[in-house]
Amino acid sequence: MAKRRRRYQNRHGNRNKTKYIVIGIVGLVIMITTLALTLLVKNQKITLKAPWTLEKSTRIKTPEETLRTYFSYIETKEYDKMYELINEESKQSVTSEDFIARNQKIYEGIEASNVQIQITQVDDSSELGAAISYDMTLQTAAGEISFPNQAVLTTTKEGNYQYLIAWEDALIFPNLTKTDRVKVSISQPERGAILDRNGNLLAGKGVASSVGIVPGKLNEDPTQDLNQLAELLKVSVESIEKKLSAKWVKDDSFVPIKTISKLTELEQTTRYTSDETLEKRARNDALLSIPGVMISDTQVRSYPLGKAASHLTGYIQQVTAEDLEKHPNEGYLETSVIGRSGMEALYEKELKGINGCEISIVNEEGKTKLVLASLATQDGKDIQLTIDASLQQALYESFAEDKSSSVAMNPYTGEVLALVSTPSFDSNDFVFGMSQELWDSLNEDERMPLYNRFRQKLVPGSSFKPIIAAVGLETGDINPEEDYGNAGLSWQKDASWGNYKVTTLHETSPANLENAIINSDNIYFAKTALKIGSEKLQSELDQLGFNTDIPFEIGLSKSQYANEGDISTEILLADSGYGQGQILVNPVHLAALYSGFANDGNVIKPYLLYQKQVQPQIWLANAFQMENANLIKSAMEQVVSSEHGTGHAAYREDIVLAGKTGTAEIKASKEDKSGTELGWFGIFTSDKEVDKPILLMNMVEDVKERGGSGYVVRKDKEILDQYFGTQQ
Repeated sequence: MAKRRRRYQNRHGNRNKTKYIVIGIVGLVIMITTLALTLLVKNQKITLKAPWTLEKSTRIKTPEETLRTYFSYIETKEYDKMYELINEESKQSVTSEDFIARNQKIYEGIEASNVQIQITQVDDSSELGAAISYDMTLQTAAGEISFPNQAVLTTTKEGNYQYLIAWEDALIFPNLTKTDRVKVSISQPERGAILDRNGNLLAGKGVASSVGIVPGKLNEDPTQDLNQLAELLKVSVESIEKKLSAKWVKDDSFVPIKTISKLTELEQTTRYTSDETLEKRARNDALLSIPGVMISDTQVRSYPLGKAASHLTGYIQQVTAEDLEKHPNEGYLETSVIGRSGMEALYEKELKGINGCEISIVNEEGKTKLVLASLATQDGKDIQLTIDASLQQALYESFAEDKSSSVAMNPYTGEVLALVSTPSFDSNDFVFGMSQELWDSLNEDERMPLYNRFRQKLVPGSSFKPIIAAVGLETGDINPEEDYGNAGLSWQKDASWGNYKVTTLHETSPANLENAIINSDNIYFAKTALKIGSEKLQSELDQLGFNTDIPFEIGLSKSQYANEGDISTEILLADSGYGQGQILVNPVHLAALYSGFANDGNVIKPYLLYQKQVQPQIWLANAFQMENANLIKSAMEQVVSSEHGTGHAAYREDIVLAGKTGTAEIKASKEDKSGTELGWFGIFTSDKEVDKPILLMNMVEDVKERGGSGYVVRKDKEILDQYFGTQQ
């Protein structure tokens, strides 16, 4: 029994010895690791990404830990916790409220981030505290700021901390005293210009008139004068009074009320002028007759082409609180502007530039003691477009009274020469301050001047027939020489169509592909679509960019062949053959597809950013076989050159042109007589070597009883005469 007890004791005694050895080894490893980490921390750069979290039972025992914890709260904006880490003596000299306000204003004012400290020396030999030397680096609105500094900490036995910081303003920046302040000066860049291909201004610096009031010169009772001013400027009296009551306003201040268009020197001196100029003169005379009102020049964003290019250029406006929230840390201030639509919005990042910024310490007299960091202003970049301002203006003036869209491009390079939507608005009105009356009139106008038509998808009518012809040739479902037979002016496949018939304006004999294109025979192309079949037609159109985003700088509506999925019925398929049914095409897309007939079957990618060295890009390589593309181009040439061609009114003897007209019906049913019509004309120079090659794609709404597509052909004839500089 005694032996078993001794064996038991020996066995457990050995276990205990082993246990103590293991604990000893673990303790030694912990001590070595702690020592290594301590040495590392004292000489290592520390990135302060998050504050140290302290449990109630945890004490921060080293001065280094206290300093790191203090600075970590800058990025989390926990200034109250920073205050907890300063000693009692410091708290007697600065209240919690003042401390928080001081640190918050400085650190958030300079947009401090990525705060890092590298501890270079620690002297903790004194029982009363420690001194830490460190290098500090932080990113700011003006770039990086780095500096050496020193912190003094005192010992404490209260709370979670063994050390607390002896705080003073110099802990923020070494040269900062209690009476100094940190100043952030922002200089806004000049917005870049938008230019046409020849360097002409589409959007950029301009001069306008700023109408304002010098309060000290107002009548004692200015009520009547303010009412008159409000009426002339189309603003409210309340808005004028609000501006006059601003804190900065003094009796001799010039208080801007509204920016208006400036009377040019010519407008001021010319004896005989337009009604518009006479109205501007009368307005200015009436404004200057009001006591205290002055008119001075001011620099503004100007859009020289006005309504002719506003859908293209877009416009800018003053940023809103919503903009500032949506674009944090992007350099926008309350006084900044931002692009709202068109090129102004598309190239906002490039046009806006980068703010200049200087962060400095200034004394109580406002004099600079030290510049901490500075960032040079970077003006916005100019954006040069492929647009031809003269052609843009000419197209607008020709179609200004219509509901239309115009696309002009070089069919061999893809350079877009003009993009016009009418009716239009004037981007300058947004700069001068859009009155509620004008804004309401734009929104309530049934012609929809704010609606950008060249971005939409529309019924193409017969302008789509060359595309159907190309698809039929590519699939081998049509023989260009085959005569479909003269079906007269109406036709249906069989009795299953009921009362529905396809109608056309001209009989075609022989009814082959060439004559069908020249005469724009709906029946021929309805039969062609049926020969192709819906499945193959849809597949081919998908390969031509339907139902996908068009590769273009401006977002455009996707072209479609059906409202929902497929061309579901035989009648819908037949109608699709001549650009009706549910076919909807974007004008830029259709123009690009026409370029395939000019380039041996390769569809050229349209683009807007100007290139000195033009490098055409193919969007759809071999979209059509060369012989098929050239066959269709030849027929389109006869659309213009033949006396029977629907586009003959645009014929020129000096330049070979190819084109296709289209009249699309917009109505509720076949029997609907109240519907409207869209008129189309696509035309291009078919000789690649011609000077100034061009492709025009124009659409005009409501051409019914105005000549249908013939109305558009006559307009385009005038445009081409101006463009080529020769009257025919």
